Amino acid sequence: MNKLKRILITGSAGFIGHHLLLALSELPVTIVGLDSVNDYYDPQLKAGRLHLQGFDLDLIKYNTLTVSQGKANISFIKLDLTDEPALTTLFQEQDFDVVIHLAAQAGVRHSLKDPKSYVASNLVGFANILECCRHFKIKHLLFASSSSVYGNNQKIPFSVQDRTDTPVSFYAATKKANEVMAHSYAHLYQLPITGMRFFTVYGPWGRPDMAYFSFAKAIQEQTPIKIYNHGNMLRDFTYVDDVIQSIIRLVDLPPKAEEGRVVPYKLFNIGNSQPEHLMELVTILERLLQKKAILDLQPMPPGDVPATFADVQDLIDATDFRPLTSLETGLTHFIKWYTSYYQKQFLTVS
Repeated sequence: MNKLKRILITGSAGFIGHHLLLALSELPVTIVGLDSVNDYYDPQLKAGRLHLQGFDLDLIKYNTLTVSQGKANISFIKLDLTDEPALTTLFQEQDFDVVIHLAAQAGVRHSLKDPKSYVASNLVGFANILECCRHFKIKHLLFASSSSVYGNNQKIPFSVQDRTDTPVSFYAATKKANEVMAHSYAHLYQLPITGMRFFTVYGPWGRPDMAYFSFAKAIQEQTPIKIYNHGNMLRDFTYVDDVIQSIIRLVDLPPKAEEGRVVPYKLFNIGNSQPEHLMELVTILERLLQKKAILDLQPMPPGDVPATFADVQDLIDATDFRPLTSLETGLTHFIKWYTSYYQKQFLTVS
């Protein structure tokens, strides 16, 4: 960071938001974390993240700013992004310089079951963020997009210059909509916006619905693992620390219209650019957990894609950083956290 900033992180009780908040808290910045703490997955996992940040979820009241018990430069507010009046008041009172928008309803398969939650969080919530950033003249908005916007793109690796107008899931459609909405605000109001297309982020304190997490649970408990497309899947697994380092470096790089662009808007892939076979993930987990997996081979489910692969040259050129953590190293860190966390019985896996 090149100067003191006031930063809002939405989704700060989530996986990536938690890691980002802790990393930024070591820098000379003031941070407000925001999260609705919904029950898409076990809220106790979010409570555990908040505990590490210095907050007791049981003592947090809705729409009330609470200062961390651990670090004076961190505060938290429980807030739903669809609550436009409360969000507007927060922006009015806090005078943010930068907004890092990570809050979203996640999950490709869940979007088939509950599309309305994606409309509320990913579309209405994001529209409210854009309006607040516009009216309160935020110096840089960074937002989370997803590799899912590439759909069934046959060209690999995926480049930010590729067409992304054929999403294969509603979740992907909402993320593509976010990119288009953001571009319109950057164009209309000269609002500097950076979109970040994350590729299969994993690591400690991750989401239980992600494959690596649910596979570890199944192997540990000796229950079957559903392996989709009969295992013929490639994923660009990206370790969370690499994602955090990428975001931190991008914060100080707001797009500028005079840099050969008419609109102050820029997209980046954030991926490891080393796609791994799904069965390699299983093999590493088996070795780390010292148990064999029970496989349940399944066809390709609706909304999923056989491969993801990030071209990150734009990220390297802009930040002089490239995600490089190997899957073996990243999963070793994850399993160390996973076994420690659940052995302490802080919560039960559900």
